[in-house]
Amino acid sequence: MLKFCLSLLFVVGTMQFIGAQVPQVIGNVFNRTSTSLDGYWQYIVDPYENGFYNYRYEPFEKQKYPSKGAFFTNSKRQSKADLIEYDFDKMDSLLVPGDWNTQKENLFYYEGTVWYKKSFDYQKEQDDNTVFLYFGASNYDTDVYLNGYKLGKHIGGFTPFQFEITKHLKATNNHLIVKVDNKRLKEGVPTLNTDWWNYGGLTRSVKLIETAPTYIQDFTINALTEKNVIGGQIKLSGQNKSDATIELRIPELGISQNYMSDVDGVCAFKLTAQNITYWSPSNPKLYDVEIRIVGDAVRDKVGFRTIETKGKDILINGSPVFLKGISIHEESPIRGGRAHSKEDAEMLLSWAKDLGCNFVRLAHYPHNEHMVRLADEMGLMVWEEIPVYWTIDWSNPSTYDNAQNQLSEVIKRDKNRASVVIWSMANETPTSEARNIFLNKLARFTKSMDSTRLISAALEQHNYNGNPNVRTIGDPFAETVDIMSFNQYIGWYDGGVEKCERISWYITEDKPVIISEFGAGAKFGRHGEKDDRWTEEYQAHLYEETVKMIDKVDQLRGVSPWILVDFKSPRRVLPEIQDNYNRKGLISEKGERKLAFYALKNYYNTK
Repeated sequence: MLKFCLSLLFVVGTMQFIGAQVPQVIGNVFNRTSTSLDGYWQYIVDPYENGFYNYRYEPFEKQKYPSKGAFFTNSKRQSKADLIEYDFDKMDSLLVPGDWNTQKENLFYYEGTVWYKKSFDYQKEQDDNTVFLYFGASNYDTDVYLNGYKLGKHIGGFTPFQFEITKHLKATNNHLIVKVDNKRLKEGVPTLNTDWWNYGGLTRSVKLIETAPTYIQDFTINALTEKNVIGGQIKLSGQNKSDATIELRIPELGISQNYMSDVDGVCAFKLTAQNITYWSPSNPKLYDVEIRIVGDAVRDKVGFRTIETKGKDILINGSPVFLKGISIHEESPIRGGRAHSKEDAEMLLSWAKDLGCNFVRLAHYPHNEHMVRLADEMGLMVWEEIPVYWTIDWSNPSTYDNAQNQLSEVIKRDKNRASVVIWSMANETPTSEARNIFLNKLARFTKSMDSTRLISAALEQHNYNGNPNVRTIGDPFAETVDIMSFNQYIGWYDGGVEKCERISWYITEDKPVIISEFGAGAKFGRHGEKDDRWTEEYQAHLYEETVKMIDKVDQLRGVSPWILVDFKSPRRVLPEIQDNYNRKGLISEKGERKLAFYALKNYYNTK
């Protein structure tokens, strides 16, 4: 049974930084052969970050012998032999994937550092194969170490990242150490102020992926606007990536084409297929796609569809569509905590389908990959966004870089998902020159990465010419987006339900509009008159009056009310009603449907 020195949490202090050697990441991890590292991991809670430094001495990174820098038995510097040793196999553990908040009562509100440890053996299939270490997500600031080497750092709580570990992997007794810090930061994305629970930990799966020495690094495949035309790109990596023969097969369409990679391992393709059945909410057709080279193959299920706007309309495959949606947080009903499993996704998206939805807004950050892949299968269009939320540090270059990186990572992950139709830049961000520069730069970046989808943002609406009964979108970013979306809470934060009758909308832009949020709080089982706040009757009445009001918007082409399920938020403290939950859900955290669920369902039945 192995023992590790408590100094530096399993020899963290002696680790060397090799992050600069990490190659480009591989795509389509979901469908590759992998070895799961999920399960129970040992952990240490480290609020003072003694794993990195001792307050009496320099930070480890600057010490000549950093392994002597932390977790001393007393205040005097001691030799390595005098440091405490501890048998970590007898320590408490956390389940991965999972958040620490709902697994350990004493970590419910914890924000800070937790160190994870996982030991494993691994035998490669071939000696010259390449092995990657993949994290579905880790919230928020993550440092990763393997067998005494620092692999690198990742910032951002909701997007995947990976490292190539071939040179540092052993057949037996590998020790993987992960430092996860979920402290909120002013310069972070999201920033200090949010309205959801800050779940910390390794919240999605961790796995090993082994590839041949030359492998298919990634691919993109989409329907083009020309009928029955498919285009994309395939990228190889490894020893013999150039002048390699690549076979693309879509058997059901009778496609079997060979291509040759260029000197960079890349080939672009454009081909015509006969009688493609296009993906749509009413017919979510997916095709088996296979890409092969000597020694490697990847497979995926891909839907082909087009999405565009024309004037006030949103067109899917050239036909107008109304987006009957609902917003969703990545929280598991009934079980509680951060959602991460296929079963979680099936529950949430099945409820959306029961509601009559053909569209979901995944708020306010990228959700796990099960959500978008099941949306592909179930015929749900998807809005994905990054946590550029409220008052981001707009003038900070590192904040922008962080946001762009998170956006890049989710686009890379989900670029082949037919269900994903909208990339969103932000939610409820007050206008300013710095903010406008920030968001427009993000929009340009998004279009450069993916021109096949629409962009939007949850904007705010305002009084028109000082008249509180006439509302408009007074936001310069509306000129940039493909779809003008905004949140409004008339009848909840803005007057009573009766105010909905007095409101009219002044929107002149020739673009489609989505009401990205509206709603009211209600605790399941709390009943009263329809003007009694926090009752199911009030919430249902507001829904009925709101849809009458917004139907007067000529450009209205979709809604995604707030929200499918009650979710935890430390901002929501009203005793016996909120109790740390945002109660605007149409379904309680226990899976109980409120009256407003049926009010919205009735509206969708008319669309």
